[in-house]
Amino acid sequence: MIPSEGNEWYWCFRHERVEGRGACPAKDRLGPYASPQEARNWKERVEERNQRWDAADERWRRGGQ
Repeated sequence: MIPSEGNEWYWCFRHERVEGRGACPAKDRLGPYASPQEARNWKERVEERNQRWDAADERWRRGGQ
């Protein structure tokens, strides 16, 4: 884990690890997150969000039912 300046943490896809701000270019990372643990668990957060969006899309396709 690369130290962070402040409370911004990122998941680096290039190195597959948690990094602080400025460690790698923005194109290679996801965040910011408030803690290293949140950055490490990025995939669960993305999957949960995608499931909510998919459910909302399905309700919209059915006319809001």
